[in-house]
Amino acid sequence: MLVACILSLRTHDRTTGPAAVRLFAAADTPSAMLALSPRTIEGLIYPVGFYRTKARVIIGLCQDVLERFDGRVPDDIDALLTLKGVGRKTANLVVTLGYGKPGICVDTHVHRISNRLGYIRTRDPAATEIALRARLPQRYWIGYNDLLVAFGQNICTPISPRCSICPVSALCPRVGVTSAR
Repeated sequence: MLVACILSLRTHDRTTGPAAVRLFAAADTPSAMLALSPRTIEGLIYPVGFYRTKARVIIGLCQDVLERFDGRVPDDIDALLTLKGVGRKTANLVVTLGYGKPGICVDTHVHRISNRLGYIRTRDPAATEIALRARLPQRYWIGYNDLLVAFGQNICTPISPRCSICPVSALCPRVGVTSAR
């Protein structure tokens, strides 16, 4: 899950999925991953965005997980954040999707839509996570990201959202929306 999250950053799902399948077919443990050369990892994950950098990050993560966590990816957000290349979004994704623990994955869609709906008022994703943890009931944390990502990609787009087909448009204050379809 951790490596798949790294691959997915700034890359479309249609590219990430096949790259992850290729990589995990060649190596599915930190030790097996370290047996591959950086060039081999690059070739397996290409064409994900920043594939050379991500190959180096993956190698570093595998080394760190083996040395500091006995080969097991931590199930704690704070421990995950100590790994180089792991930010809050990735840490939350790993604990929620990998371990089924509560977490709120804040990406551009979650940040934008939560603010656009007027549910919270924040300026950056870190503040959005804190505000959502305080306001959103914990039972909704894990599914919140999936719900808003699909919604943000198809209806509540960053520029000129499709308010005319939005199922919640009557309830939405459209904070920050200057033009809509």
